[in-house]
Amino acid sequence: MRTTLRGSRVLRAALLAGAGLCIAGVAQAAEPLVKACAKDGQFVIGFSQANNAEPYRQHVNDELTAAAKEVPGFTLQIADGAGNVNTQTSQVDNFITQKVDVLLISPFEAAPLTPAVKRAMDAGIPVIELDRKTVGDPGKDYTAFIGGDNFKIAEEAGKFTATKLLPDGGEAAVLEGLPSSTPAVERLNGFKEGVKANSKIQIVAEQAADWVPDKAQTAFAAMLQAHPDIKVLYASNDMMAAGALLAAKGAGKDVKIIGTDGLPGPAGGIEAVAKGDWAATFTYPTGAKEAIEMSKKILLDCATSVDATVTVDTTAITSENAKQLAGK
Repeated sequence: MRTTLRGSRVLRAALLAGAGLCIAGVAQAAEPLVKACAKDGQFVIGFSQANNAEPYRQHVNDELTAAAKEVPGFTLQIADGAGNVNTQTSQVDNFITQKVDVLLISPFEAAPLTPAVKRAMDAGIPVIELDRKTVGDPGKDYTAFIGGDNFKIAEEAGKFTATKLLPDGGEAAVLEGLPSSTPAVERLNGFKEGVKANSKIQIVAEQAADWVPDKAQTAFAAMLQAHPDIKVLYASNDMMAAGALLAAKGAGKDVKIIGTDGLPGPAGGIEAVAKGDWAATFTYPTGAKEAIEMSKKILLDCATSVDATVTVDTTAITSENAKQLAGK
């Protein structure tokens, strides 16, 4: 009988110890991403923007500011990286020193900003990357990535070229963004994949113009001199598309131009398509509302985890819908 009692006691102790370990494990797994989270808290969100000089970036800033204003406890601070990795790195370090509650960042270049993002994560600050990524994996090396699928957006532009703009084939060219940024690489590869739907299309020229219109104008003017039969130009953003249009007009060429961003306003891509200057542009949503919603989950709802990747859908702006979207 003693042996039985002793055995049952040992078994009971083992079970209790195991249950305690399970409870401890669950408690540890349920730690909120930010310990100071609270429904009625006051929080500072720092946003390190790549370059305010780009119209798309200003559009992001405007939408983020509007979304943050809808949350009484949020204060949004925006720092302009001014297209300089050293400046942006310094600003991220300032946000870390300031102990912001969440860091949003659109890195100007991937690799140079990766150590700064790591420092923020090591400091216990959740990092949400917008539009552009640093090196590593969302959910592991940084909290989350929010943005469009650059490859897919450009692939759609390539398919549009293959089926609508050059169904009988012809020569096309590409203006790439800053090669050290992830969207530039993904959009270049996506467009090239999309045009494969039509084997009669040849991409005869591709060149980086770093997202800038004057570089795009110079680059495309040179392309047209070397390849006067180019019929379609895919630009990795709307600013480069605008520069390409000037080059085409200067050369007296009728080239079908596709942009990317689909910005609103009189100087945006939607208006350019509505006026007939471009054949199309593909919207690249800012992800601003989604970023503030994720910040709410982390800071107000005390989330223990969030989606590592949030993909925001694109819209093709063509002659069929541009005037309606432009409000005409």
